[in-house]
Amino acid sequence: MKILVIGGGGREHALVWKISQSKKVEKIYCAPGNVGIAKIAECIQISVSDIKGLVKFAKNEKIDLTIVGPEAPLINGIVDEFKSAGLCIFGPSKNAAQLEGNKALAKHFMAKYNIPTAKYAAFSDFNEAAEYIRGKGSPLVVKVSGLAAGKGVMVCKHTADALEALNRIFIDKEFGDAGNQVVIEEFLEGEEVSVLAFTDGKTILPMIASQDHKRAFDGDKGPNTGGMGAYAPAPLYTDEIAQKVLNEILKPTVEGLNIHGWEYKGVIYVGLMLAPNGPKVLEYNVRFGDPETQPLMMLLNSDVVEIMEAVIDERLNQTNILWKQGASVCVVMASKGYPGKYEKGYAITGIDGAEGEDIAVFHAGTKLYNGQIVTNGGRVLGITALGDNLKNAVNRAYDAVNKIHFENMFFRKDITHKALK
Repeated sequence: MKILVIGGGGREHALVWKISQSKKVEKIYCAPGNVGIAKIAECIQISVSDIKGLVKFAKNEKIDLTIVGPEAPLINGIVDEFKSAGLCIFGPSKNAAQLEGNKALAKHFMAKYNIPTAKYAAFSDFNEAAEYIRGKGSPLVVKVSGLAAGKGVMVCKHTADALEALNRIFIDKEFGDAGNQVVIEEFLEGEEVSVLAFTDGKTILPMIASQDHKRAFDGDKGPNTGGMGAYAPAPLYTDEIAQKVLNEILKPTVEGLNIHGWEYKGVIYVGLMLAPNGPKVLEYNVRFGDPETQPLMMLLNSDVVEIMEAVIDERLNQTNILWKQGASVCVVMASKGYPGKYEKGYAITGIDGAEGEDIAVFHAGTKLYNGQIVTNGGRVLGITALGDNLKNAVNRAYDAVNKIHFENMFFRKDITHKALK
């Protein structure tokens, strides 16, 4: 088979790495890819937003299967375009992808199908939103309704913070058109967990639950990011909770999509809050999470290409997914200033020395400059290790992190701290 992976971050590197282990695969292309991906796939300089260019490439190269990493092309209808061209692609339709692309729509969807989530209100007017905040009191969560690369969620402890968040969104236009509408939610107490599941629109096969670390700094302090690290499995996600999530969240979600006639063949991701009165949905993502994909691919013992083919052919009910024993941890090494402004172009050393058996360095924001790997993004590398248990895995990950260096680097030193407590 010839495979095309769309995207160029750590998630896509982990997917390409796993796909390359399949006996079914002859050749992997990645658009646009990155320095790490280039070692195992042919990188094609086509932007993820150039859907027509990607369709043309897939047709010309007779690609057997395309896998979409990032959310934007899914929300912009890449799956519909590929299918119209008679091409095989893994991912939800444009309509279904709005569950991630439009947070207000997702909340209305959850309300309609009785899927547990935080109480909310949606606004397109600054004054109406401000009046609602003053009436509600704090703490509150203010969310940009459109796509904001994981940075459009603001947890506000005080009313003044929530009003300041509205200023950033509506007045300063910090998030552009993505902030034309906001969702204001009640603040939920509890632990967050990420649950990703394969679905062919009928059968749902959940993956091992993972926990992401959204805040930039140790102790869950600082601004929200795309994710500073993740681990799996999440010990607090019990079999009892998993059954509840399957019955009360995942199944009603897929049933609701079917009622709407929104085709969904791919990965559905639910960000959950394990609240005292049961799990509640914080957000939907319509693709593999980043950085959760890195530890999940490290733990997956089945052929990921075979699973994806079963999703597309609607025979997931005949598929059994096998997982390795132990645990996996990903620590993200980032550029100082991320998720705000940061500088690029710093030389990275020590990658080869950090890699080893069951330790992978997944590239997220890197490029080649004069033959040297340099930083080229906010999240630069995802150091991912497998271990017999969580403690062993995290120790191996940090040992590898300590072998890598670039100027202005930072990383959280407390990935897994909650689980190990």
